[in-house]
Amino acid sequence: MYVNDFDYYRADSVDDALELLGDHDGAELVAGAHGLLPRMKTGDESPPALVDIGQLSGLDAIEAADDGTAVSVGALATHAEIAESEPVRQHAAALADAAAELGDPQVRNGGTIGGNLAHGDARSDPPAALLALDGALEVRGADGERTIDATDLFEGPFETAVDDDEIVTAVRLPTDDDAVSAYRKRRDPLSGYAMVGVGVWLRTDGEAIEEARVAVTGATTTPTRLPAVEDELEGAAVSEETITAAAAEAGTTVDDEAFVSDVQATAEYRAHLLTIDTERALYDLLDDV
Repeated sequence: MYVNDFDYYRADSVDDALELLGDHDGAELVAGAHGLLPRMKTGDESPPALVDIGQLSGLDAIEAADDGTAVSVGALATHAEIAESEPVRQHAAALADAAAELGDPQVRNGGTIGGNLAHGDARSDPPAALLALDGALEVRGADGERTIDATDLFEGPFETAVDDDEIVTAVRLPTDDDAVSAYRKRRDPLSGYAMVGVGVWLRTDGEAIEEARVAVTGATTTPTRLPAVEDELEGAAVSEETITAAAAEAGTTVDDEAFVSDVQATAEYRAHLLTIDTERALYDLLDDV
């Protein structure tokens, strides 16, 4: 399928990109374009203009803060770069896992994290990792810079709190040396997207779980945290019994109408899979706790 006609602009800087967005009503940003262009080909989106920021320098760095409190991932860092990044693997393994699972080699080498998260595709892998890691997006618009917490980011299918006239500049991930994280994906055999994806972050003292964050993508219309699972984990002993009990709460924390139903799986089956995959994701961390 062919896309409709559109104007194309290549920005020289973030300020230039913001000016172009302001000058062209309905314009969309592109970097890797692996989220937007497929939807343009299907007719789901038809922006009158594209502003290319893929060549901007300084937005692809991955760095650990000097004080050890966070890892900053530039918005133009590719999924392949994130999957192979030592700071991300060491301090935010769930995001490295998600990046490694995303799409195919072409998508991982071309797609960028900022665009992926701003696009808000509930079938994609990074959203569950970002939620589990309690990360945030740093964005810049005509009115200045602001930070959007992961819990405030996803508003609906392909809807996020990033405004049309804003640019994601970085993803910020807090670090905790006493915590471990992971992401587990059940791949849709047709599309390669997550049928169910579960991100998990746990902080323990070696015997008990002090704090937990668990999030899902793919199974639900909007990426979301699973508070009932987190409540069951927090304060409990690190044990198989704890994991089984917590995973059993996975389906109860999501409204029935929030589960996706399509030709691959019904909503009821996805709810069943969510319990299974939450348990498996938690088991993935047993050896690291």
